[in-house]
Amino acid sequence: MINNLLRRFGAADAAVAAAAFACSLPGTLITLPGQAPEVPWWPGALLAGLSCIALMWRRTRPRITVAVTIACATVMAAVGYVLTVMLLGPLMAALHSLAVRTDRKTANAFTFTGIAVLLPTALIAGPAHEPLILKLIGPAAWLLLPTSLGTASRLRAAHLEAVQARAEHAERSREQEARNRVTEERLRIARDLHDVVAHHLVLANMQAAAVVRALASRPEEAKKIAAELTGTTASAMRELKATVGLLRHASDPDEPPPPTAGLAQLPDLAASFRHAGLTVTLTSEGEPRPLPAGTDLTAYRIVQEALTNVTKHAPTGTAEVRLTYAHDLLSITITNSAGTASADRAFPHSGYGLIGMRERAHAAGGRLRAGQRPRGGFEVVAELPLRPIPLEEPSAKQYTVP
Repeated sequence: MINNLLRRFGAADAAVAAAAFACSLPGTLITLPGQAPEVPWWPGALLAGLSCIALMWRRTRPRITVAVTIACATVMAAVGYVLTVMLLGPLMAALHSLAVRTDRKTANAFTFTGIAVLLPTALIAGPAHEPLILKLIGPAAWLLLPTSLGTASRLRAAHLEAVQARAEHAERSREQEARNRVTEERLRIARDLHDVVAHHLVLANMQAAAVVRALASRPEEAKKIAAELTGTTASAMRELKATVGLLRHASDPDEPPPPTAGLAQLPDLAASFRHAGLTVTLTSEGEPRPLPAGTDLTAYRIVQEALTNVTKHAPTGTAEVRLTYAHDLLSITITNSAGTASADRAFPHSGYGLIGMRERAHAAGGRLRAGQRPRGGFEVVAELPLRPIPLEEPSAKQYTVP
């Protein structure tokens, strides 16, 4: 039987029960000074043993364990034993386990119930010459102590668990944020690569086709276009190197970051489309101002992608880029002149180019819209937020890249 109990409850519970019984047994022999024992020791030993056996269920049945130990302690008080801390040991252990495993309301309810049952019983049936302080204050204090310690232990464990949960949540949040940053960086680099490759490949393809057409009849012109083709491919290699160089800079902070494109390079960008047969007019309204690097690059890439789409899809040979600087907004408008109806319908309303432009605008806190113009042609309008500055008297300037 003992082996079965050990297998079911574990050696630790059995050891606690045995230790509690060893402490309770001497309590059955304690009497008031100068008085002989009024009751035999063996009823108290049996009740103490029953209380200690009930402690075996203190983990799984804490309420039942407390009820049994209260009942045993009440019977011992009714028999006439002096309620010392040794006799109350099993009840104290049960109350501590109850306070650790339940809420404060339940633990207090059982504790005050035990006090309300024990104190009147001890007052009525206890030894006649026992001081009231031992009958009343002593048992109440011994029962309140384990409840307070158990509640404190439970609250501390709950606090540590909450701290650990917050730490784990913060760690997961940091990991998720890091993954989001990696994803955003990949999308940004993918957009840069798309813009660079699409722009330069379109120009290179058109220049190569012009070389083939002019090679037989106009060799000098073909030679000139071939030289320009070399410049286009060299420019593509420089931009690709700068874009890929951002990855190396991220892994090596000591290396200076590669230069990035911006609105200052718009004249060169517009000139590069000349060899593809597209004349670009640049117009600026308002007072130009230095832009944050991210906004500057976003504006440049939107113009680059929009002009590349004009070169690939529009039948016209002209396009206009208008920059409008307002108090807190930069508006970029790229338009091409009206072409034939069939050509206008063929202009794409979706695709990676338009998706990339919208993503760039949204990433900068702005917005972008694109669509057919009422009078024909196609229009892309991007609005990017700027830091507020004092309003200036608007100025306008216009120049055309032949």
